[in-house]
Amino acid sequence: MDQTSSVTEAKPQPETRVPQSQLPQPQAQHDSEARYQRRAEFFSNPRTKWGLIVAGLVILTAVFFLWRYLGSYESTDDAQIDGHVNSVSARVSGHVVKLNVEDNQYVEKGTVLVEIDPADYQVAVAQARAEYADAQAQASAAGINIPITDVSTSSQLSGAQAGVSGAKAGIAAARQQFEAAKSQVAEAEANNTKAQNDLVRYKQLIDKQEISQQQYDQAVASAQSAAATLRAARANADAAAAQIEQAQSKLQQAGADLRTAGTAPQTLRVIRARAASAEANAERKKAELDQAELNLLYTKVIAPVSGMVSNRTVEVGQNVQPGQEMMKIIPLDEANLWVTANFKETQLKSIKAGLPADIAVDATGKIYQGHVDSIAGASGARFSLLPPENATGNYVKVVQRIPVKIVFDKDQIKQHELRPGMSVVPKVWISK
Repeated sequence: MDQTSSVTEAKPQPETRVPQSQLPQPQAQHDSEARYQRRAEFFSNPRTKWGLIVAGLVILTAVFFLWRYLGSYESTDDAQIDGHVNSVSARVSGHVVKLNVEDNQYVEKGTVLVEIDPADYQVAVAQARAEYADAQAQASAAGINIPITDVSTSSQLSGAQAGVSGAKAGIAAARQQFEAAKSQVAEAEANNTKAQNDLVRYKQLIDKQEISQQQYDQAVASAQSAAATLRAARANADAAAAQIEQAQSKLQQAGADLRTAGTAPQTLRVIRARAASAEANAERKKAELDQAELNLLYTKVIAPVSGMVSNRTVEVGQNVQPGQEMMKIIPLDEANLWVTANFKETQLKSIKAGLPADIAVDATGKIYQGHVDSIAGASGARFSLLPPENATGNYVKVVQRIPVKIVFDKDQIKQHELRPGMSVVPKVWISK
């Protein structure tokens, strides 16, 4: 029985498959319980609680200060260095005979950059100088004529007035002489009448031989003398009348001379006007000479500012025209460099002129100090070639960018270290 029972118990039992997940895993359960116990011990430890509290406080403090830091400035990567770009152009036309600079060469203000053939302008200066000298001589001669004409016209006026007075006096004297001559004629006529009557009486007496021949001859002589005296008196009267007419003619001539002399002020004004015209012509010639000398100076094109030569387009032998651009000069000192930062309009709430700024330059890897100078009067889109029009009915609000000018503080930039167009990242400190 015992053997049969043992044999029976030793028979193999049929195999029953159990899912792997339901198989007992004593080691895994042991590890899980161990970890749970360690975590429970860790969290139940008072030091752990205090450590978590301190860590939480540190994190909160860090978040607070990070929030304060991020809120203490406004920054943008849409920024670049700007500067003045001075265009150098020709002021006169001509052939370029000498070029003294190359691209990317630094030049000082006043350096001769380009020389244009000066031959034509030297001839123009000589011609203008000669014309100016001739105009000066004419103006000098015209100026000398003024006092001469003044004295001459004054003398003519005085002489004409004296001539009129003399002619009037001559007429009065001639009339007096004519009146005297008429009196003499009347007297001579009376004497002649008496003498002729006496001669008639003496003729009758001589025929009767009542008087002597001598008395008769005396009577004849007296009659002839009286007749001659009458003729002379009449001639004198005629001469006196002629003198009156002559004096009247002289008066007319003197009046004409006086009227001619009366134009002396107008003549003097004409002479003075001619002198003024000559002086004005001399001034015009002087201006032409100055312009010719300036054109000669313009044949040497000089640098208007100190800076770097860029974009040179002129070559020796080239024929240039006035206004033609030949090159550009970029000033690189800190007074001529600034930052144009295009901030979003939502960032401008606290940005004001005078706020400090840190400027990180990509090209140098340095941070420069500066401050906000000004804020542009309009957004950048307003200055574009085709500004946006928002009146079409399908308007979508877009955050605009406003240019802000940031200037460098003094002694921040080393010589020729920065260039316009370099990318920068400015930070404007709202509260620092």
